[in-house]
Amino acid sequence: MSAVKFPQPPTSSAGCTIRGSLLTLAIITLLSFTYLSLKSLQSPSLQSSPATTPPNRTVITSSLPKEVGVDNVIVSEKDKGESDEEEDEDDVYHLPKVFRLNYEEMLRRFKVYIYSDGDPKTYYQTPRKLTGKYSSEGYFFQNLRDSNFVTHDPDRADLFFIPISCHKMRGKGISYENMTLIVQNYVESLISKYPYWNRTLGADHFFVTCHDVGVRATEGLPNLVKNSIRVVCSPSYDVGFIPHKDVALPQVLQPFALPAGGNDVENRTTLGFWAGHRNSKIRVILARVWENDTELDISNNRISRSTGHLVYQKRFYRTKFCICPGGSQVNSARIADSIHYGCIPGENSILS
Repeated sequence: MSAVKFPQPPTSSAGCTIRGSLLTLAIITLLSFTYLSLKSLQSPSLQSSPATTPPNRTVITSSLPKEVGVDNVIVSEKDKGESDEEEDEDDVYHLPKVFRLNYEEMLRRFKVYIYSDGDPKTYYQTPRKLTGKYSSEGYFFQNLRDSNFVTHDPDRADLFFIPISCHKMRGKGISYENMTLIVQNYVESLISKYPYWNRTLGADHFFVTCHDVGVRATEGLPNLVKNSIRVVCSPSYDVGFIPHKDVALPQVLQPFALPAGGNDVENRTTLGFWAGHRNSKIRVILARVWENDTELDISNNRISRSTGHLVYQKRFYRTKFCICPGGSQVNSARIADSIHYGCIPGENSILS
């Protein structure tokens, strides 16, 4: 580069000229670095070379922890092409394949310790039954015990299950006040006997209350409700559901009275269906606004069995949208029924 000669300024302005020269040099340097940085981003030499990456392969760097054993996920172009449609469907995830690897690792390593305390013949360890509208709790107990997630070593556990069934207490005619005392005494015995609750104040413990009975039996135990994870069939704010920690468990009425419905839109001639009591504000509004709509099948009371066999269930088959408004109880099997019979469920948030 040829030298640039600046004119010699008068001595009186020497300081000003030096400052101007430094400013000019700084601007030139900044522009040079910017240019070189842009060129480097486009330079082929910085791209993956055949020596480091096999041909037709794309390297996706994952953010999985090192203990997972997968620092780089290599996806072949062929696999990528075959799964383009699948990738489009899964664009909710930034890296669907990495998410699946993470999920598979969770299936292998995630462990739950079930406290063994409590007499199974009373209110602990086993559900009351696996039928009826409270069967979701029973199946949760059973499926958890039969799963590969259970560990007998509490030091390996990620979560701790408190195996108490308020539904079994109800079957023995215990009042809500006494239920609260039973749950409180049981949890306090676990706290005093084991060190695991105090490590997180119960944040890694969970229990099931899949009905209004469990909600009422535990509402007098703020530390349990606020700290632990609740698996509930009542994901609504009026029963203290905390979205960032609690889990919604669909209530299922087992066994289903009729087979599952299919994708037969042409046979579903009714736009919307609901039948039930007006025992909540949303139901009163629903009945008042829609009861005379000819496209909808709205009944202001439960369908009487005298009208025919399984009339209520059969209406699901011929309906496109099944309305599931909350009632006086905190739980309902309508959503699971709608899905089973092939009807699109509509909940409170949709209606409002």
